Amino acid sequence: MVKLIVFLVLSIPVLAVSFRSLRIPGSHGFYRFFGWEGLLFLTIWNIRYWFHDPFSIQQIVSWVFLFYALYLVIAGVLLLHRKGNSHPDREDPALYSFEKTTELVDTGLYGYIRHPLYASLLFLTWGVFLKHPDLLLVAVALFSSVMFHLTARMDEKECVVYFGEIYREYMKRTKMFIPFVF
Repeated sequence: MVKLIVFLVLSIPVLAVSFRSLRIPGSHGFYRFFGWEGLLFLTIWNIRYWFHDPFSIQQIVSWVFLFYALYLVIAGVLLLHRKGNSHPDREDPALYSFEKTTELVDTGLYGYIRHPLYASLLFLTWGVFLKHPDLLLVAVALFSSVMFHLTARMDEKECVVYFGEIYREYMKRTKMFIPFVF
């Protein structure tokens, strides 16, 4: 019962941050909200196992995923900030200010994968799941993964509309989440 209450209370800020996107079904932020909610559920459910049996293979793999997720989000945001030329005049109510890039970022990490920020959420999801896997959490992790994949797909549609053919070409030479693989 306590976990449910904590989940509901912590869902309020997630809902507040996502409110604009939820009003636009089909936007990337719409699906991202549900992925975040699944990730929040996983985190609350597994928080007591975070440091349980720290040297088990499962925990080591979990920490590798979590640190890789941290790397992806930091590197991705820094590159967007440095190279994306964010501009507040870019019209799209579902975008946060750092997402309002006017230049396609296709160097550094973005030269290998199109969605380092969503990849970070995928690795975070599975890193948290591995803290203490069970059948319910497999379903939640899969749900979150599907939502983050849909988020990336919708983001790509939005980028094709904004950047046009240059983004289509970019899609042909990069992977979505894992360099050279997927």
